[in-house]
Amino acid sequence: MSVGYQAVGWNRQKKLYDRTLALGVGLYLALFLAISAAVNPNATAETLVIRAFGTGALLLLHVVLAIGPLCRLDRRFLPLLYNRRHLGVTMFGLALVHGLFSLVQFHAFGDTHPLVSLFTANSRYDSLAWFPFQPLGFVALVILFLMAATSHDFWLANLGAPVWKALHMLVYVAYSLVVAHVVLGSLQAETCPLLTGLVGAGLVAIVALHLVAGWRERALDAEHAGDATDGFVDVCAVDDIEPERAKIVTLGGERVAVFRYDDKVSAVGNACRHQNGPLGEGRIIDGCITCPWHGYQYRPEDGCSPPPFTEKVPTYDVRVTRGRVLVRSEAHAPGTPVAPAQVHAMGSRDA
Repeated sequence: MSVGYQAVGWNRQKKLYDRTLALGVGLYLALFLAISAAVNPNATAETLVIRAFGTGALLLLHVVLAIGPLCRLDRRFLPLLYNRRHLGVTMFGLALVHGLFSLVQFHAFGDTHPLVSLFTANSRYDSLAWFPFQPLGFVALVILFLMAATSHDFWLANLGAPVWKALHMLVYVAYSLVVAHVVLGSLQAETCPLLTGLVGAGLVAIVALHLVAGWRERALDAEHAGDATDGFVDVCAVDDIEPERAKIVTLGGERVAVFRYDDKVSAVGNACRHQNGPLGEGRIIDGCITCPWHGYQYRPEDGCSPPPFTEKVPTYDVRVTRGRVLVRSEAHAPGTPVAPAQVHAMGSRDA
């Protein structure tokens, strides 16, 4: 959804992003194949293709997993989040080519069906050193396929946000399987520890990013301790909220986005109905709260998306007293109109 309430589709920005992504992937594959052929001239073309597409998919998977926490830490990474689905689908495409070439090269020329051979050729499940690593990659590929196939708002709408979100959280299961697949395969087939070391470094970087972002988020989940009067909680000073922006507080166990705009203050639930994006990290554009993740918009006075869209978020009663913002901790039903609290120009006197 755009600021003008039109379906985004492949707009100019997304087309430019896709062309850049395609060029980057093409350059990576070409460089990998050229350098690998020069360093290891005895390697077959099939082996080089398997390695090129496999490492390309692994690199993109790390980028996909890093985007989320990076956006929590710095707003400048939000454009990557806006296009993350395209990156994820591209990553699956590379992984699929890697898997198909591997299946053909290692399992297609015997008497056993390739998929049966994949799971039976190596049965040493009791040995960590020789544990069958190829089935791990296959299961990861199935998960990535399910994610790529449902990476569209059609499936988000029909599956529902909770189910869709749970499905796409399986990316962490797929990542764990991929790491085990690569490390075991590298240890069993190669004498150079470089690939294992790089995968280990990537794993440490991903875990560190998520831990840092999670630690930063802890403060937002702490219940606001302001004095409550008639159910209203003192959450901040008016001047603590930047114009056209919001302050996020936790009331009644839920995150609330308190927006200041046009000498008014309104409060809505912080979770966007699209993909639970943080509305409080967005801003007011054309009179509407605009989610920083994908541009979904809501009117601050009633939490409704402008027609023809039907998304709604909860709203909260707000007061402004002596330059302080007070919010009732109990939410109204999504889409309930609530009159904004009026604020004087400097935000320092009673409304």
